[in-house]
Amino acid sequence: MNSEASLAARYDEIQMRAFKAPGAVPMLIAVSKMQPISAIEELYRLGHRDFGENYVQELVRKAVEMADRGCSGIRWHMIGHLQTNKVKLLIPHVYCVHTVDSERLALELAKRWKSSSRPGRLPVFIEVNIDDEVGKSGARPGSTAELAAKVAAIPDLDLQGLMCIPDPEHQDSETHPFHLLRKLELTCRPWSKGGLSMGMSDDFEKAIRAGATHIRVGTALFGSRP
Repeated sequence: MNSEASLAARYDEIQMRAFKAPGAVPMLIAVSKMQPISAIEELYRLGHRDFGENYVQELVRKAVEMADRGCSGIRWHMIGHLQTNKVKLLIPHVYCVHTVDSERLALELAKRWKSSSRPGRLPVFIEVNIDDEVGKSGARPGSTAELAAKVAAIPDLDLQGLMCIPDPEHQDSETHPFHLLRKLELTCRPWSKGGLSMGMSDDFEKAIRAGATHIRVGTALFGSRP
């Protein structure tokens, strides 16, 4: 789509492409990282409610500002690496955390969620380092099922499924990380709800074909970051 197209037009196109892609229609998480609050409010006025942020401070700031503007009912998704020392700040504002990569982080999330007196359980995904890259965050594929069992046993967390951010160089359909994550999720099915958070602006249709239940789209929706 033309980069000068309006946000409303881009939003309509993303929804249409997601609907046409073979597979169930996933939840669209609008990745608003570094986007102005005016763009978030515009998308909100179009009826969208699920937004994703990579940094805790930015999520909190935007959540507060949007609430001050009377924009209620937004579901804020934490999709970036999360440090345990930032959990307390995040908990009052977050709807779902997509990047749980250790039992320690899961326990801290549960502890802060419980002390916040927020109702129900906190939805979470386990982030998987699906390419097993050195230095990259996420659980290693071989230890994911074990971590899933541990996270599912924590009373205040609600394990939705798995999340990945694969190396974009992969092309082979059978060994593509999306397909590998789907297979890995089956081994975690006794403990999770079968969710797959995968696919971004350049590959969300491929992710949907592989079974994505949540896609995270930023640039294709908002345009280039300021």
